[in-house]
Amino acid sequence: MQTERDLVESVLVTLRGLPQAHAALGLWEQPSGREYDARIDLHIGGESVSLLVEAKRAVYPRDVREVLWQIRRFRDLAPSESANEQRLPLIVAESISPGAKELLREEQVGYFDSGGSLFIPARGAYIYIEKPPPKPLAKALRSLFSGRRTQVLHSLLIRPQRWVNVKELAEQAQASPATVSQVMTELERLDWLETRGQGPSKERLLREPGALLDAWSKQLGLGRPLALRRYYVPAVKPTDLPERLDRVFEQHQVAYAITHEAAAQRYAPFLSSVPQVRCRLMPGRPAEEALGALDARVVTEGANLAVIEVKSSGELLFRERLDGPWLASAVQVYLDLVRSEGRAKEMAEHLRHERLGF
Repeated sequence: MQTERDLVESVLVTLRGLPQAHAALGLWEQPSGREYDARIDLHIGGESVSLLVEAKRAVYPRDVREVLWQIRRFRDLAPSESANEQRLPLIVAESISPGAKELLREEQVGYFDSGGSLFIPARGAYIYIEKPPPKPLAKALRSLFSGRRTQVLHSLLIRPQRWVNVKELAEQAQASPATVSQVMTELERLDWLETRGQGPSKERLLREPGALLDAWSKQLGLGRPLALRRYYVPAVKPTDLPERLDRVFEQHQVAYAITHEAAAQRYAPFLSSVPQVRCRLMPGRPAEEALGALDARVVTEGANLAVIEVKSSGELLFRERLDGPWLASAVQVYLDLVRSEGRAKEMAEHLRHERLGF
């Protein structure tokens, strides 16, 4: 963690780099009775602003309420140097989550993080700089949306607005209680969960499924596109291909789930036609034999079948049969669509509105 002084020095460097700006450390190491960590005197655009600095290690949405109470108190206590001087609170932290930044902007509270993001809503000198999240926060988000943790998130999104305990969620997500507890802790910090009860009977409810889904899709967008194996299956219409896949895969005992447009069309019709079927498939010898039985030929153009090889059975959790073949869950289909090309993103939003509802 950066020390408080390091954070203050960082924000001073950033402020001094702004056009027509002069920033100086006006006060440090407050005497008893003061409610802020430092004061920065900023002169910019003909305005004088006294920034009352509160230093934190990390700020999440659930921390904002306490922060707001503190800054309102020390803003009232802090003396003005002149009648025309503006006094604005400024939260400086190693990391500030996107949700916390949004809340602080709504409350017109300034902030700065170690990634270089800066927000100062001063009269006559409005400053807003958005940079990628600093490494600690980016690493925490990558960790949350990876491995078996995603199975826990998936389980929560499949049935949101319901109370669950760790044991129940671990069974549904095929994850260890320790993994579930880690995910719950992080979601609580993000203020997306409600809790009730104590001890083994403690339950949680996902009250912000939309925020979780947005964060997940955004994190996927930072990664590599899905790797696809493209095939052409002869002598079959695109509309009949899902049923044929189902018959052959079932005969060879291959776990699969149709996703992307072909699945979204069954959940919430949107397109007049879908020329290609994409499916998630457990790789191995049975899968290769099934593709051989389909006479599926590897192609670079004109594919009517695209295969996404999954790394574990957990990636096929919550699939469901709908009008015949196995479909990936509506949540998984949405996440796959937002990473795709063409009109897939439009279809993703249609699916989200019509099927997910958050």
